Amino acid sequence: MISKYDFETPNEDRMVYVREVAVADLPADMQEQVEGIETLYAVHGADGERLAVVKERNLAFALARQNDYAPVTVH
Repeated sequence: MISKYDFETPNEDRMVYVREVAVADLPADMQEQVEGIETLYAVHGADGERLAVVKERNLAFALARQNDYAPVTVH
């Protein structure tokens, strides 16, 4: 049987973007907290606001999902 189905558009407000961040590009106070690490992962809202910075990519995705966000990777 073929019938019309209305797919809901994902709520863009709940989408976040995960990307690599060079520690050298972070504010000095954040750099001091992560000595010896060169790359971290940032979670950004749809408006570009940085919501979190974590050590591992998997942790960034888990953090987003635990807070009911849909994470996607940005290159």
